[in-house]
Amino acid sequence: MTPDPGFAPAKINLTLHVTGRRADGYHLLDSVVAFADLGDRLTAGPGDGLTVTGPFAQGVPTDDTNLIRRALDMAGAPRAVVLEKNLPHPGGIGGGSSDAAAALRLVGAVLPTEALLRLGADLPVCVAARAARMRGIGERVDPLTLPPLPAVLLHPGLDCPTGAVFSALASPDNPGQAAVPERSDAPTFLRWLAAQRNDLEPPAMSAAPGIAAALDALRGTGAALARMSGSGATCFGIYDSPEAARAAAARLDRPGWWVRATTLT
Repeated sequence: MTPDPGFAPAKINLTLHVTGRRADGYHLLDSVVAFADLGDRLTAGPGDGLTVTGPFAQGVPTDDTNLIRRALDMAGAPRAVVLEKNLPHPGGIGGGSSDAAAALRLVGAVLPTEALLRLGADLPVCVAARAARMRGIGERVDPLTLPPLPAVLLHPGLDCPTGAVFSALASPDNPGQAAVPERSDAPTFLRWLAAQRNDLEPPAMSAAPGIAAALDALRGTGAALARMSGSGATCFGIYDSPEAARAAAARLDRPGWWVRATTLT
């Protein structure tokens, strides 16, 4: 759990292997997830309702379709919540799920995994808010200890609908990941990471060609590895040091792109 219960960190899929599809249509995943030191922020008080502020407030629903309100209703703990929306959406970085998880932490509510999955596949891992290997449809979350990874997050300011990306996936039946080298140093972990995949990256690049440009831009600033998170459109680059990540973020800054240096853990 994050030390600050009102902080909703960006969730980054360092890997995302699609390993099957159930009869009910849900895809099976094998993913290593890390969390950034930047994200949205929530405060809660007596009453009910949702107010959204921040640079990405526009387009966030405040009615009963919002995951924050749904989670609190499910927990039987309605509150008047103020959400400072700092993360782009939709972005493949679990913003809505992380917000809902933070809301549950704020009120001290614990929901069973089955209930969390009704809200979304990312809810179980976002409730834990720490590095993990996530499998199945999101119900299996095994904590990991990863080295701190200096990184840059880049959202190229385009839409990448999740449904269209999954529909364009060449096959839902792909190999899972190799065993994760836990408690390793950063070079060892990066060598392992480079040999893994995000199976949604190719279909996402077809649906939104700007993702390829974002990945090329990250590689052009010396990223040791550049990959898309989730179903897109946010991409990440991993660097040798926090200084290199900050320098890369400064070079990548341009109109229409959301670019932030961060550390993933």
